[in-house]
Amino acid sequence: RDVSIDVNVIFEGDVALGDGVSVGANCIVRDAAIGAGAQILPFSHIEGAEVQAGAVIGPYARLRPGAVIGEEAKVGNFVEVKNARLGFAAKANHLAYLGDADIGEHSNVGAGTITCNYDGANKHRTTLGENVFVGSNSTLVAPLTIESGGFVAAGSTVTSDVAPDQLAVARGRQRNIDGWRRPTKPGDAD
Repeated sequence: RDVSIDVNVIFEGDVALGDGVSVGANCIVRDAAIGAGAQILPFSHIEGAEVQAGAVIGPYARLRPGAVIGEEAKVGNFVEVKNARLGFAAKANHLAYLGDADIGEHSNVGAGTITCNYDGANKHRTTLGENVFVGSNSTLVAPLTIESGGFVAAGSTVTSDVAPDQLAVARGRQRNIDGWRRPTKPGDAD
């Protein structure tokens, strides 16, 4: 009831749409369940996934098989989710990859963050508790657990577990080098 479907939307396989769902233009939805009141914004691709009530997906989001997006959660533009679960009101607003992960309620994953889930032979899980904040451009190397209330500083590559309410800073220290000149090619004029 009261479902809105915009232009150029493709449904394939077994698709279920709850009451009040809105699907924007140019979306592809394949073998997926979309809960009541969820919004699928334009150009999103959803396959083998579950989007629970009130969640917002996109625009330009990609949900791959095994993705479960919790109630009122947000998966924004250019975010890819594969075999991962986002809890109630969790957010990954833009430019992220979340594979083989469990993201707790009210957690926030910053732009440019990726879960490094594959070591070349095996896949591993990343687990974020509730109210975790991951700063932009962070790399979470699985297997990894960030407990509830944990905070990851922007630009960190996290390889060790983070205890509750700890701040993880895992990045090189900046150096500014005086007198530096851009390299030139042989034959370039000064």
